[in-house]
Amino acid sequence: MSLVLASTSVYRRQLLERLGLPFLVASPHTDESPLPEESPENLVCRLAEAKAAAVAGLHPGATVIGSDQVALIDGRVLGKPGTLENAAAQLRLASGRAVLFLNGLCLLSPHAPTRQIDMIPFRVHFRHLSDDQILRYLERDQPFDCAGGFKSERLGIALFERMEGDDPTSLMGLPLIALTGMLTRVGMPAV
Repeated sequence: MSLVLASTSVYRRQLLERLGLPFLVASPHTDESPLPEESPENLVCRLAEAKAAAVAGLHPGATVIGSDQVALIDGRVLGKPGTLENAAAQLRLASGRAVLFLNGLCLLSPHAPTRQIDMIPFRVHFRHLSDDQILRYLERDQPFDCAGGFKSERLGIALFERMEGDDPTSLMGLPLIALTGMLTRVGMPAV
């Protein structure tokens, strides 16, 4: 039974490696544009399913994992900043506030009659951050490819006051607790 991760994210690959299951990685080549009036919750679930379906078509017989994530402050979506300036602006916005991360997760398997789809929320409460703290952090971690402008698995954890959620790996983009349950239901237990 083969397992395929429909993602080019190095962070998702590293998270999936924790489960110790052999897997392949394939790019889903999916348009990630939101639909008009689409809620962030629907967006992440739709994109997770679309990514899994795109890769499943190229890997018949494989079990395929699709995942998508958005970060929100007061309903405003924060994307990957790309630059130091954009990351600093995102962290200034997050300073002293809560950021909600929504993760869509989809598992498609020929060994299950239906698609498994879930949406896993995770909330991060930021400390009040000075501009100097933000710039020192960004120079050290350079999280320009991460939604919200930080890496929680590295120094970014020092920016937080507290976290709320059932699955801390969802903050990094692949909710392993939910995924482990999905894989077990299709006969691919991690343990």
